[in-house]
Amino acid sequence: MKTILIKDIMVPLSEYATVNEEDTLKKAIKSLQKTQTHNDPKSYKYRAILVYDKQNNIVGKISAFDVLRSLEPKYCQIGQPEKMSKMGLSRFGLSNDFLSAMMERYCLWEDSLENLVKKASKLKAKDIMYSLEEGEYVDESATIADAIHQLILGHHQSLLVSKANKVIGILRLSDVFKLVCDVMIPV
Repeated sequence: MKTILIKDIMVPLSEYATVNEEDTLKKAIKSLQKTQTHNDPKSYKYRAILVYDKQNNIVGKISAFDVLRSLEPKYCQIGQPEKMSKMGLSRFGLSNDFLSAMMERYCLWEDSLENLVKKASKLKAKDIMYSLEEGEYVDESATIADAIHQLILGHHQSLLVSKANKVIGILRLSDVFKLVCDVMIPV
């Protein structure tokens, strides 16, 4: 079997949902919906939005998790939002009763969903995005084995693909999974 390179299965940046860091969450969601309607119906739907700065460099990502977390601003009182996106409190053996008590203590979700969504839609992308770290980039000429290694050890849903230190695409876990399934059971 030939060596599969990242550039062979990545989604080019031009096909992915992107917004400027100053754009609102509402504009980001519109960008995501637009790319989903133009997406091949046989492929997995795009679930994240990439955020670029004034120099057109990709500086962050807005995931479904980030959107949901942005609905309740009081989550910032609980801990550092960037760390909350990497770990879940239930992973530490905390009970549902404890998690419910946290909701009461911090008065979370007291407003209606409609009001929370309305407020969140006005937030800027830079205020809710996840800032990318070094381990979330992979070179376009890397092999699929390199990417799987990074995805597994980092628990990432995607990796940004770079060429000469410039982001040119995104490698999604769903696409890597599909590739593995297709190799296992050829269509």
